[in-house]
Amino acid sequence: MTEAHRQRRAQPGEGSTVLCMLADLDATGARTLTLGAGEGRREVLVVREGKTGAVRAYVNACPHKGTPLETFPDRVLDREGRHLVCSTHGARFRVPDGLCVAGPCKGARLVPLAIRCDGGRILLVEPV
Repeated sequence: MTEAHRQRRAQPGEGSTVLCMLADLDATGARTLTLGAGEGRREVLVVREGKTGAVRAYVNACPHKGTPLETFPDRVLDREGRHLVCSTHGARFRVPDGLCVAGPCKGARLVPLAIRCDGGRILLVEPV
């Protein structure tokens, strides 16, 4: 993960945290970002399901070793857009529910985050 990626921070919005704009998902189908700093820093990923267009958010940490899924910012989906892929050990997670279907943590899940869409913004509605 690059230092530029680590420096990208979510911006606060009226009582919620703005994670990104819906349009930010257009290029890769996903967005990875950092909330907070120091001990309170949390990695987050926002992803759009290819078939339904539904947006999901997860803590960006593989249940196997706790590492962020991507090597390069926003690059977490397989070519078909069906699975999130951990670049560390190749674990594959279903987009709709974060269930690991292949890899060293098969059966484990990514930690979901509650979000809502408002005027094209994707907002975090629970603390990480």
